[in-house]
Amino acid sequence: MLKLRLFRVRNALVRECMAEFLGTFILLLFGCSAAAQVKTSRETKGQFLSVNLAFSVGVMSAMYLTKGITGAHLNPAVSLSFCVLGQVPWGRLVPYCLSQLLGAYVASGLVYLVYYDAIMEFSGGVLTVYGPNETASIFATYPSEYMSLGGSFLDQVVGTAMLMLCILCLGEKRNTPAPSELIPPIVAVIVLGISMSMSANCGAAINPARDLGPRLFTLTAGWGTEVFTCYNYWFWVPLVAPPVGGVLGTFMYLIFIHWHLPDPDPPENLSTPSTISDKIKQPATTWENGVELKVAHL
Repeated sequence: MLKLRLFRVRNALVRECMAEFLGTFILLLFGCSAAAQVKTSRETKGQFLSVNLAFSVGVMSAMYLTKGITGAHLNPAVSLSFCVLGQVPWGRLVPYCLSQLLGAYVASGLVYLVYYDAIMEFSGGVLTVYGPNETASIFATYPSEYMSLGGSFLDQVVGTAMLMLCILCLGEKRNTPAPSELIPPIVAVIVLGISMSMSANCGAAINPARDLGPRLFTLTAGWGTEVFTCYNYWFWVPLVAPPVGGVLGTFMYLIFIHWHLPDPDPPENLSTPSTISDKIKQPATTWENGVELKVAHL
């Protein structure tokens, strides 16, 4: 046991970045593997719903795996929203986002290796973004032919706003909080609902790392610069719109719900109660409160 402790990372930021890397890796490995299976089998081994379910299972698995360390953000839009709330220091934002991006990139590479033969057989060895044998959509998201840039941007803003609006209430003790151990499957169901109802237009990325990591991989793996130039340089939409939507959903929750919840009853043995609002305004510094914040981060 003593020998194993020698391998324990002592730097808190490094530990948290490792967790975000691994969690996002798991999320993308499940989701993109399902997309590869459905695409290369020409929907004989799964359908569109299979991909939605796989991403949801990936969310749940990644959260159970890493939520005790960072709360399992797995998404730069989520990390940004918690920074806005004051629950995560702003200095954590860039390291978290880079870790999530790297996790998505590495997962895409592993999916490519696992499904290499199937991808090559399906595409005839020609890696393209357009046409009936395109395979770029296995990894990153792309809009439907009828979508405009403005419509795509709105689609991603709405999807991410709904994600944040629905998950922020799960740890609210003044409302109807979910049991901590059940938060991962609940979040997975929320993601599944968004995917099943809002993915026809643009693939429901609602996560900049989920889209940019695989897109960068396809750029380096042979699909070329077309993955960035296609559809009138559409790639920036799933990068910019989800953070906007995440912050919008966060403020919707604060304005419509959080600020109107009843004050908690003061504990009998304490003269100054600690409320959820206090925790949002001031990041916790004690071990006890740290655990509470990790649960709140989802």
